[in-house]
Amino acid sequence: MGSREVTGGGLWRRWWLNRTAIVVVWVATSMAIWVGLHWYIRRLSMRKAEEGLVSMCEERARMLQDQFAVSVNHVHALAILVSTFHYQKDPPSLDQETFADYTARTSFERPLLSGVAYAQRVFHSERELFESQQGWIIRTMKKEPSPVQDEYAPVIYSQETISYIGALDMMSGEEDRENILRARATGKAVLTSPFRLLGSNHLGVVLTFPVYRSDLSADATVEQRVEATAGYLGGAFDVESLVENLLRQLAGNQDLMVNVYDITNASKPLVMYGPQLPDGFVSLSHISMLDFGDPFRKHHMVCRYSKRPPVPLSAMTTPSGVFVICMLAGYILYAAWNRYDNVKEDCRKMEELKKQAEAADVAKSQFLATVSHEIRTPMNGVLGMLDMLLDTDLNSTQKDYAQTAQVCGKALISLINEVLDRAKIEAGKLELESVAFDLRSVLDDVISLFSAKSREKGIELAVYVSDRVPEVLLGDPGRFRQIITNLVGNSIKFTERGHIFVQVHLADHSNLVTDAKVDAGLNGHRDEARLSTGTKYNTLSGLEAADSRNNWENFKLLLSYESTMLHAPENGMPYENSSDVVTLVVSVEDTGIGIPLLAQDRVFTPFMQADSSTSRNYGGTGIGLSISKCLVELMGGQINFVSRPHVGSTFTFTAVLKRATSSGTDARRDVSDNLPTCFKGAKAILVDSRPVRAAVTKYHLQRLGITVEPVSTVDLAVHALPVCNGSSTSGDGKHPFLFLIENDSWCSKEDVCLQEQLLERRNGYTADVPKVILLANSEAEKTKLSFSVDTVIMKPLRSSTVAACLQHALGMGLRPSKEKPNGPAGLHDLLVGKNILVVDDNKVNLRVAAGTLKKYGAKVECTESGKDALVILQMPHKFDACFMDVQMPEMDGFEATRQIRLMESKVNEQTKNGGTASEEGSTNTQWHLPILAMTADVIQATYEECMKCGMDGYVSKPFEEKQLHQAVAKVLLRGSSH
Repeated sequence: MGSREVTGGGLWRRWWLNRTAIVVVWVATSMAIWVGLHWYIRRLSMRKAEEGLVSMCEERARMLQDQFAVSVNHVHALAILVSTFHYQKDPPSLDQETFADYTARTSFERPLLSGVAYAQRVFHSERELFESQQGWIIRTMKKEPSPVQDEYAPVIYSQETISYIGALDMMSGEEDRENILRARATGKAVLTSPFRLLGSNHLGVVLTFPVYRSDLSADATVEQRVEATAGYLGGAFDVESLVENLLRQLAGNQDLMVNVYDITNASKPLVMYGPQLPDGFVSLSHISMLDFGDPFRKHHMVCRYSKRPPVPLSAMTTPSGVFVICMLAGYILYAAWNRYDNVKEDCRKMEELKKQAEAADVAKSQFLATVSHEIRTPMNGVLGMLDMLLDTDLNSTQKDYAQTAQVCGKALISLINEVLDRAKIEAGKLELESVAFDLRSVLDDVISLFSAKSREKGIELAVYVSDRVPEVLLGDPGRFRQIITNLVGNSIKFTERGHIFVQVHLADHSNLVTDAKVDAGLNGHRDEARLSTGTKYNTLSGLEAADSRNNWENFKLLLSYESTMLHAPENGMPYENSSDVVTLVVSVEDTGIGIPLLAQDRVFTPFMQADSSTSRNYGGTGIGLSISKCLVELMGGQINFVSRPHVGSTFTFTAVLKRATSSGTDARRDVSDNLPTCFKGAKAILVDSRPVRAAVTKYHLQRLGITVEPVSTVDLAVHALPVCNGSSTSGDGKHPFLFLIENDSWCSKEDVCLQEQLLERRNGYTADVPKVILLANSEAEKTKLSFSVDTVIMKPLRSSTVAACLQHALGMGLRPSKEKPNGPAGLHDLLVGKNILVVDDNKVNLRVAAGTLKKYGAKVECTESGKDALVILQMPHKFDACFMDVQMPEMDGFEATRQIRLMESKVNEQTKNGGTASEEGSTNTQWHLPILAMTADVIQATYEECMKCGMDGYVSKPFEEKQLHQAVAKVLLRGSSH
């Protein structure tokens, strides 16, 4: 064992050393690549710099030569001028004044010459005559009388700028003498070495050009040239100015240093232009030869960069980029290597985690089932016993205590259901039903739940459903009711004044109205902005709402579209949708306290509320909205809200449902409230100053078949009444005429004369006076009831309650109530005389279940274990159904059901084999006892297990009348059909 550990450690160490060595080699190689690329790019940059330097230097040298040649040509032309007018004219046409004037006026042609002068060739034998003619003696360069020599070259003509050299012998200077001798011998311009010019102190040279008395042939000998020489024309060149002017004309001079040298003496070059270079200065340089036309003297130009060429940015970025790429590639390979070594271990850990997660999911489901069962089982006993207690004779105090306990128990059950719903949603096990239901009845039921609270607070609570919404839809009415209940419950909780308004429209219909309103705003119609500037708003209660889109203008457009579509369905309106899918837009608007801005992003977070004081002041767990959001998403919709603090909130959600496939009449009869038909053809005038509220009231009355004409004041309503004049009436006399007045449209002065006005409008005829009905929000408003008002209808309005009030006011008598098929009468018809076995290990639950079933006429027998149930249910037995608890000791409900089904299968098989003589008789003796699971578990896993083991249905504890009826009807009616 120890040797293996040592060996393993050695392999690990060797593997790590190898990996480290590879990393070091990789980094070193990457650095070498960086250095190589860096120097390569720098070399390319230097080469480009050299080529640029050569190009610029050659260009400058060429231009300098060209400008110098131009100046030389001008001097040559001046020499020809002197030869022509001084020697070829007799007497000479040229004198000092003429020469000075001409050269001054033509100096622009020689900008680089500081001045020109002409020196005449004089032999010693002619000196005395020459000096007498000129009136001055020949002097040396030092202004002294010239000594005796073979010949002289005194200046006789000079430009005004250099008049100080007049009478000076140009051959008195050694270098000037040599230049003169070379010039007349070659016939070309010759240059002196550089020197400081008088006046400008610039470096310059003197250009000397021979002047001949007559033209010479191109092949003239030196002797002939010397013999024909008459004088010498000279000019002083300012080399510094020449080069400065040249460089000034070219770009890039700030980057170059230019030097011009006289290299006639190569060992000691003379600087003609340019700065003195410091010692040790090293830079790129280029030499360009200069040809100024003097074959004896040599010149060149040296160009250098004033600064060292900078290192190009690419010499840093490109190698660095390649280095980074190499390092990234190495890192990727290194990471992949490490990942490869660890992937098997990671996979093993993932498998373990997967198993743990699956086990945790199973444990969670089991925990939920256990918790649900353990909590709901005693609650079932509590609520069942309270229900049974309320069926006994109690005094008012005892009944109040029992009802209060029952309400608290139902609230606890509701909370448990919400927590379990959230758990089922998180586990992905919540499924929706698809049954036919009447949306309007569902909304009326929700409104009735909160009617007492809204009246207590004195707030408007109303619902409006578009006429375009189908009567019967397919979906999950329970979950839809849960969403609406949560939203309306929150609104009731947080609203102390104003209104709560529930609207339902088709999605495509609502979108068309919104789009039309936006277009109107863009076209300049801003009525809604004008309405918002006052203290009153065109809303249900007159208070401002949070969502400005839910205003009267949009609501009016919705109503107009509905009216157009209802009266002209054949015109193929674009918003008419004939598909089976119906997308609803539901909004719940309130004028409550609103949601603080900082809390709006966590509104749909489970167990979160706006602030810590919310639960203290208003109660609640903060789970309702999160469940509503999940339910909306399961319905294929979305939910959002608009909220403004101290103004209110508007929650809007969409839901995707389907149209009912069965005939509309049959489906509506099955799922809807049966509204009376006795009001069809009746007419009513509604007095309401708020158009939104008037539209809601009109919606409920139209559901009863009443034609409504809304007006804003009582006076307008009285004048709108039809008058009996003996020839015509408001109707045929068979239908009542109603006069409905909103509470805030009523005043005491109208109370005095309203009855008289109504009688006067009837003009004394025998027709009935219209019934005056007041619409009120709270019990306190009933005090306005007077002799002019026949009855008061309390809000919130429901079509069924409105119908009952109108029947009472008109004296029609109440229609005998017919219980719904799923009511107590329906259960009694199903269960009366039925033998039912109840199996539960909890004695309290046995008593509750037995008491509930006996209440509906069933004959109940109880047992406390699954084993006892197997003994009792040995075939043949007398029972029509069995209610089986799921969780029991020794043998649970699942196993007991399996055993029962096994016994039935064996008996049915024996019956089939033994009863071949009559197939029909064999069929009639098939055993299948309807078994309903009776448990406190409400999770999907329990339901699936029930179906798997052979149960026929599911009833959750505590019993609810509607659910019990659905389950019993499903199994008993199916059994009777067989």
